[in-house]
Amino acid sequence: MRSFTRRGGWWVVAQFVLFGVIAGALFFAGGDWGVPAQLGGLLVGAAGAVLAGWGLLALGENLSPYPHPRDGVTLVERGPYRVARHPVYGGLVIGGIGAGIFYGSWVALAATGALAALLYGKSRFEERRLVEHLPGYDAYRSRVRRVLIPWVV
Repeated sequence: MRSFTRRGGWWVVAQFVLFGVIAGALFFAGGDWGVPAQLGGLLVGAAGAVLAGWGLLALGENLSPYPHPRDGVTLVERGPYRVARHPVYGGLVIGGIGAGIFYGSWVALAATGALAALLYGKSRFEERRLVEHLPGYDAYRSRVRRVLIPWVV
């Protein structure tokens, strides 16, 4: 249990709880915001999926659900990591917003707001450890100012 906590496992648990809340809200969504909203939600959701997928591909074998870096990880500065330090998290947030709009669910949008706050906090927790374990991360953080979403946050 100590290792789970030290690696930031509770951040991961909270993240998956919010994924479940969002999924439940989407499943039980009854709102119909019309075709333009659905189209917009589809486009926003697709943008989130592209950002998250691109970030996952760029991470390669550095991928871990835990915010504590594994031994042997390297600093990734390719793909979306050139413009945001945690684009996978940003993609998940954008995707949640798109899904909430597509299904017309205020609850899913509110839960996605909570997920955004959680992932921002998780990214801060992660960055404290990355500065300790990865040479050059502090300089990278100075160069790449956006945390979650390129050119936005």
